[in-house]
Amino acid sequence: MFEFNQIFRRADAVQRHLAAPLVRSRLKYLAHRAERGAKPSTLRGIAALQVKVIHYLELGEEGTVSRSEIEAAAQRWASEDPKRRSGDPHLAQRNFVSNATGWLRFLGRLEVPAESAHMHAAEVAEFVKYMRQERGWSEATIRDRRRRADDFLRRFCTRTGTLADVTTATIDRALNEKNARTGRVRCRTTIRTHADSLRSFFRFAENRGWCRPGLAAAIVAPRVYRDVTLPVGPSKDELLRLLSTTEGDHSADLRDRALLLTLSAYGLRAGEACGLRLDNIDWQAETLHVRRSKTGRTDLFPLSRRVGDAIARYLYEARQRTDVREIFLTLTAPIRPLSATAISSVVRSRLKRCGIDCPRRGAHALRHAFAQRLLDEGFSMQEIGDCLGHRSLDSTAMYAKVDLTGLRQVAHFDLEGLV
Repeated sequence: MFEFNQIFRRADAVQRHLAAPLVRSRLKYLAHRAERGAKPSTLRGIAALQVKVIHYLELGEEGTVSRSEIEAAAQRWASEDPKRRSGDPHLAQRNFVSNATGWLRFLGRLEVPAESAHMHAAEVAEFVKYMRQERGWSEATIRDRRRRADDFLRRFCTRTGTLADVTTATIDRALNEKNARTGRVRCRTTIRTHADSLRSFFRFAENRGWCRPGLAAAIVAPRVYRDVTLPVGPSKDELLRLLSTTEGDHSADLRDRALLLTLSAYGLRAGEACGLRLDNIDWQAETLHVRRSKTGRTDLFPLSRRVGDAIARYLYEARQRTDVREIFLTLTAPIRPLSATAISSVVRSRLKRCGIDCPRRGAHALRHAFAQRLLDEGFSMQEIGDCLGHRSLDSTAMYAKVDLTGLRQVAHFDLEGLV
């Protein structure tokens, strides 16, 4: 059981916090944050703000609180509390709101505004079931197509009783708005992806008899010409410069070096890297198991000595002691696995730090560099596709246009020479 004397040394401070309301609720959240890796100094700050939150929100044992109420309370606290007048009131307010929302969300007492519903949630649920059980698509693809279907139905079908009322004009209007929503013309590939998702949903709806026949076929997307762009990863020399930014002994350097080497050596997608777990590495057999985020299959790779050494040093010297099984974690509390977005952010930050300018700046840039390196080394298109986890050679063909005549068969696959 977590106690206040674990973070407060003075007896009067412990007694003051014990005397404040909602003791059990506060201790429960502090224990949760401690388990997620929060330091004692952080926990003391949270505990102090909890008392302020109770006072300024007039918080009782029951009831929910909206974010607008929390923001109003934060503004009053920042203006009335003498200790806040000497600091930055805006920073103080953000800190108050962040801690209050985190605590109340943990208790299940944060009033979450209901997302505007649409009348076709049951149809979308059937579509999700079809994608998962009959098509076997990856969860990432299912989430994306569900999100796009929900967004369309919520924005354009709230007044229609059935999907039969949807017309090609409705879908054209949705695509046009999608194109102009950010105030700039989106790339053709983005709009095509959105159109493909809607076409997939309405093809399913046609088969169920929910919408007009021929609606899916009438969804027209911008044409994207095959091989219109070149792979856009950094060169080998640039990769060496990138890795040189991680040669320090700080926790961030040790983690990022292990991460960048893993991405570079195996050409993983960000989602595959964030899914790597401790039991995916067989240290005795020197192998690495990678679950492909798109196909769902698991591939086995030889564990590069350089990558293995970097991961081992990160695990022993920098990774937080936690029950979380994923390999790559955040460095500060709350300790949790790095998301795909966070992994791309690490790559982007490191590329910027050493002045590498390439069209792609996230984790996918290293995937492109990996594929190009294999191509330059003479691997066949089939071998490159297997390494990248592609379903078909069509996905790999974009790399061949750089040096198609340079392709030649090789007898062995050795990751050691790639990084």
